[in-house]
Amino acid sequence: MPGTQLIMPIPWSDKNSGLVEKQLVYKDQEEFANQLMKIAGNELREDENTRKQCLEQLREWIKKNQDIENCLTDDRFLLRFLRVKKFSILMAEQTLLKYLNFRKRFKEFMYGLDHLKSPLINNGYIFASPFRDANGRRVIIYNISKVDPHQFTGTDVGLAHAITYETLLADEENQIAGVNHVCDANGLSAAFLTLWSITEFATIIRWGEQSLPMRHKEINLLNFPSALKYVYDFVHSTIKSEKLKNRIMIHSSLNELHNKVDKKCLPLELGGVMPAKEMAELWKKELAAKRELLLSYDAMNLLSDKGIICRRNLPNEDNTGVGSLPGSFRKLEVD
Repeated sequence: MPGTQLIMPIPWSDKNSGLVEKQLVYKDQEEFANQLMKIAGNELREDENTRKQCLEQLREWIKKNQDIENCLTDDRFLLRFLRVKKFSILMAEQTLLKYLNFRKRFKEFMYGLDHLKSPLINNGYIFASPFRDANGRRVIIYNISKVDPHQFTGTDVGLAHAITYETLLADEENQIAGVNHVCDANGLSAAFLTLWSITEFATIIRWGEQSLPMRHKEINLLNFPSALKYVYDFVHSTIKSEKLKNRIMIHSSLNELHNKVDKKCLPLELGGVMPAKEMAELWKKELAAKRELLLSYDAMNLLSDKGIICRRNLPNEDNTGVGSLPGSFRKLEVD
């Protein structure tokens, strides 16, 4: 197991007397590393021998695949696809192809992943908390009120999400432990929906579900307006993985949210201990460290999507929280 790296918060004020409350859930490296090893073995079927053999096979397949151009082949990049598919070589290959195809199809927000050019990252719409939850997961915080539909576009939203997800996936700890989403939907309005057409919105959800090698362990929604429940129903029906659907929870109060998510992981505005602004600034430092890596992804290309196969006998879901929706992107249609 590679060495792990804790996310260490920087004390933001000498006046804060409760620094004890601001400590990470995992206080030492060894404890966190042991936790990750257990998750990798129990949930992902990962061990040193399996990891080595699968990496060799996946690299050889990429080398021989004439449809793939300039694909990264370092361990960390390839392991995201192997881990999310529990080291099934065929499914990892298909997920890699779909990932490259997703990048190509949605080039407007999947290329040029520069946080310095993302106004929604700059204004604190989306960031990862510096505190891991009790299961070692990074917690992604979303503040919908930061998205003015008259000022921003769907591309702006997509870019902010892509930069955040790719930055988290670049760390093996997050590939293994997965992520926890907390979305404050206060401010969500019908105008927000005009950022995308219905077809485009559904396509992004379906393709993203199949293509992005993330382990979505929890999706927590707070302050979701009852008048827009039809939006929730639409998204829920578009997701194919039943396991992922079951991980989406709507909370009617902060107390409900706190019963699911450790308060330490949340911004002060949601009952935590660190102001959202401070969390967002710490997140920008992480983004800066990964900036060149994310920009290097633009060299990768999928020359043809013919290798994305339609196999109706593939399982509809696995235990990763991502799901394995069968069918080719070339033939994907949105009802």
